Amino acid sequence: MKFIIPQNYNFKNKVFGMLDYSTIILNIVWYSIIFLFFHLLFKDWNIKIFFIISFCFPMTLFSIFGFYGEPMFLVLTYLLKYLLRPKLYLYKKF
Repeated sequence: MKFIIPQNYNFKNKVFGMLDYSTIILNIVWYSIIFLFFHLLFKDWNIKIFFIISFCFPMTLFSIFGFYGEPMFLVLTYLLKYLLRPKLYLYKKF
């Protein structure tokens, strides 16, 4: 069989067809920071598990279901750029 793929089709490398590699790296860095912080802070495993799940689960959900297919890394860079240089988008006409 011969498949015809249009030239303007954009191939995106994804892990398991769901997550971009930049999102995976960002998640691993976030999970390791959270794990190390709470591992050093608390001794009880129940408290560690509770805080790790509560801080990592929302990031995992945003990574999987995302912002309309945008990689999480790009969304965070857009948010950071807006926070550093906010602009006025709505103007009042008289």
